[in-house]
Amino acid sequence: MKNKRLLLWLLAGLLLAGCGDPLEPEPEPEPEPEIDPEIIEPYVARNDLIADGRHVTAYVTYYGSATPDAYIMTHINYAFAELYMVDGVYQGFKVQGKVSRFESIVALKKSNPDLKICLSFTHGVANSDNKQGGSFSALGKSDDNRKRFAADCKAFLEKYGIDGIDLDWEYPGLSWSGAACDPATDCDSYIAIVKQLRETLGDKYEISYAGYCSDKIAVSGGWRYIDIPGMDPYVDYVNIMTYDLDEAPHHHSALSDSRAYKDCARAVQAYLDKGVNPRKLVLGVPFYGRHSWSQSPTAVTYKSILQMDRYKYRRNQWDERAQCPYVETMDGTFFCGYDNPRSIAAKGEWIRKKGMLGLMYWEYDQDDGKGTLRKAVWNAVMTP
Repeated sequence: MKNKRLLLWLLAGLLLAGCGDPLEPEPEPEPEPEIDPEIIEPYVARNDLIADGRHVTAYVTYYGSATPDAYIMTHINYAFAELYMVDGVYQGFKVQGKVSRFESIVALKKSNPDLKICLSFTHGVANSDNKQGGSFSALGKSDDNRKRFAADCKAFLEKYGIDGIDLDWEYPGLSWSGAACDPATDCDSYIAIVKQLRETLGDKYEISYAGYCSDKIAVSGGWRYIDIPGMDPYVDYVNIMTYDLDEAPHHHSALSDSRAYKDCARAVQAYLDKGVNPRKLVLGVPFYGRHSWSQSPTAVTYKSILQMDRYKYRRNQWDERAQCPYVETMDGTFFCGYDNPRSIAAKGEWIRKKGMLGLMYWEYDQDDGKGTLRKAVWNAVMTP
């Protein structure tokens, strides 16, 4: 009887051995996908929007493909139009890319007559029939150039029935895109351009510019960046580019963070210190994360952040000090800071307390398919 029992035990052992090592660890389950928080704020009625005059501005690009939702913004800045300059002489301007793309954006006013559309000018060149000829730097040096440019702007606005001009010169006294610059004259030239625009366009049309994070600074031979108090009398508002203020391992659009080169709070304060009314200030929100200026990838769109490999990256890490989320690698290395509904809500509350005009974002097509960020911007601005 004992021998029979021993034989049964041996047979059981052989069967177990054939099934593999019983001590081999079970495979780890796949991690659950990370999901950004749902937006729970309700939409704000449009009569509240009109009464309070708040701004939600979307930059929509010529190379984008999405047709914007015309009811979750007050303004669209179409990016871009470019100057045609030959040997420093203004020849005219054209929208970049296909005119049909621009016309499809203008057509949104049919569904939402309250929507304002402005044409945004770059100092760069993208059209194949154009080349650098001095850009804003050359335009501003000539009274005749400025007058003809302003007259063309007025004719264009009248032709398409749109609402204003936005200027994006990055930056007077500095050339990092191949455009001409002259530190001795650029800051004054920029003022002369907006002054002529105001004289030509009157008060019927809006004038704005994409603002830097500080006032002009003295450099060898003149000045760099934008003369904030000099521009102020001629513009309706400033779209402050409160992004790309640093790179990893710092946030590029922190609300307040002394570790970064600049942050939103210090950028806005630069304008307030120069006497600009907070009701003329629009805070910029990036729809992308900034990893680096020189290492690939340099930037990652929000919709791409949502698709990042969850075995290699952790998203939605929250920095309480900066009031921003960030992505880190699995070894805990800071990869990029970005914005999500939580940080956008914090920025909305902050600008409302400051009495600022609103929020703008770069750019519409970088959002996810659900419109997570653009809805968050709308709600952040329009919350009572």
